[in-house]
Amino acid sequence: MNAVLALEDGSVFRGEGFGARASASGEVCFNTSMTGYQEILTDPSYKAQIVTMTYPLIGNYGVNHQDVESWKPHVAGFVIRELSPVVSNWRADASLAQYLEENGIPGLQGIDTRALTRRLRVRGALNGFISTEAISDAEALERAKSWPGLMGVDYVKEVTHREAFVWDEKDEQSADFKLRQGLEPADAREVREPLPPADIPIVAFDYGMKYNILRRLRQQGFRVRVLPATATAAEALCHRPAGIFLSNGPGDPAALGYAVRAVQDLLQTGIPIFGICLGHQILGQALGGKTFKLKFGHRGANQPVKDLVSGKVEITSQNHGFAVDAASLPNDVEVDRINLNDQTVEGFRHKTKPVFCVQYHPEASPGPHDSTPLFAQFRQLIQSR
Repeated sequence: MNAVLALEDGSVFRGEGFGARASASGEVCFNTSMTGYQEILTDPSYKAQIVTMTYPLIGNYGVNHQDVESWKPHVAGFVIRELSPVVSNWRADASLAQYLEENGIPGLQGIDTRALTRRLRVRGALNGFISTEAISDAEALERAKSWPGLMGVDYVKEVTHREAFVWDEKDEQSADFKLRQGLEPADAREVREPLPPADIPIVAFDYGMKYNILRRLRQQGFRVRVLPATATAAEALCHRPAGIFLSNGPGDPAALGYAVRAVQDLLQTGIPIFGICLGHQILGQALGGKTFKLKFGHRGANQPVKDLVSGKVEITSQNHGFAVDAASLPNDVEVDRINLNDQTVEGFRHKTKPVFCVQYHPEASPGPHDSTPLFAQFRQLIQSR
């Protein structure tokens, strides 16, 4: 298939299509990770975005059904330099092209992704249009320019689970893999580390939550009840949680007034709260702060974050296009982590309330385990109270 990517600034990239025969509009962004494309495709935070991978060869280990991060892929389109013609991994269930085709997502390969990334770094994230159908350059440009963009749009309601549920009640999805030599691949996929008892009940607000966050919480001994993004504080409190978790998610945090109001109410209760990514931004607004759009966002697995308390630097995995304005936070909130690339806020905690959050993704194994202790800190915070 012939394919096209058009940007609102008038740029047009033509290459070879793969995946579904389809068209989509979205914000064009780039991710610098060398691996993890399956996790990127299924991360709800990428709703309404056309993702470009900067690493040139993608698809070599295929796609499997165990490593998905949500109930379906959410990207609008996928752009790469070269699609691997061979899938070689014992855990693979399908190729990348098959997976995109099954889920109606257009893919584009064979373009100069370095040139596209440089354009996005200079101009910032741009609205775009991708198609593997028979569409002219003029029509593609018109579609790119007419897309309204992310600002002020609530995409959380489109990706959240509609009904509340308890995560992994039978403990079948959360344990880490334990590789054993000599087993057939089908058997080796099912070998897991034992889990601790689920002895602390918490409520997690699903703004577009990645499943690996839920796995990490369960590995720390939490029994997690997941509520839809629109749940109120009263609905959360009726489950008598020992803690509250605020998840990641897509879009503009300033468009989520209902979520901010729920967190404001929960802040009055004294229950420990931990937020990640969009949850961090919602918590910042609930405490009186404001958010703003970054030029081209932080998307990749190598973002350096400095802990201002310990002086340590964490290599983090990130995916966000908005950030909390440090100057807007009240005096009783302490910024304790910053991004060393652009000095933006990467974490803060309340000076008197049991509340903390980070902008990045500790569950995504960056570093590979620099940020994993944050989940244990949440448990310790709850136990200390």
